Amino acid sequence: MRASGHSPNRLLQMLGAADFDLLRPHLATVEMVRESVLGEAGAAVKHVYFPHGGSVSITLGLSEGQTIEIAMLGRDSVLGGGAALADGIAPADAVVLFPGTASMLEIAAFRTAAATSAPFRTLMVRHEQVLLAHAQQSLLCNTLHPVEARLARWLLRARDLSDSAILPLTQEALAQMMGVRRNAISLVAHALQGAGIIRYTRGQIEIIDLPALETTSCGCNAAVKATHSRLLGAPR
Repeated sequence: MRASGHSPNRLLQMLGAADFDLLRPHLATVEMVRESVLGEAGAAVKHVYFPHGGSVSITLGLSEGQTIEIAMLGRDSVLGGGAALADGIAPADAVVLFPGTASMLEIAAFRTAAATSAPFRTLMVRHEQVLLAHAQQSLLCNTLHPVEARLARWLLRARDLSDSAILPLTQEALAQMMGVRRNAISLVAHALQGAGIIRYTRGQIEIIDLPALETTSCGCNAAVKATHSRLLGAPR
């Protein structure tokens, strides 16, 4: 595979020109509006999305009524690809966290391209392996690591996808995605702000000291990046 440069999505950039041309006529650019639902667990997948920017939160609902994030997808990812290659049923909920645009592809066109192009099919399978690594590492992190390290890891991933140190996000939303109480997020955010690592106001978190945030984080973000690099090349 080689970079085609035909799309802002980094997965599509990895396709050769001939393979990308299989998709090109079927791609439509759409806006990903904040808090819009792109997929629901158990529902049929109608479209596959290749984000250009912004991010999508992949979450699972718990029996107690809570939800917890298992992965965050953006311009280095595809949403719905694994389901499209399998039974066409979404395994989890997908909600736009940060707005952006995406290339949208109907599931039938996606399946045709995957059946026609071995490089495209291989790329999608490798991406699913990376996504599984995200979910597994998230489970490990949520089980073993303190809230401070988990929050730092989450902010690092969000920054990587947004290319911005300023993240439009409330503490309530963070607590929900991380599966912890809001006061736990508030205490940790206050400590990070006191250390000069972040600055937060209502509805916004700004990363001030990136190296310190990386030090505060656990090794989970680096572990997932290593898997990404092994399977798909180093994220840019």
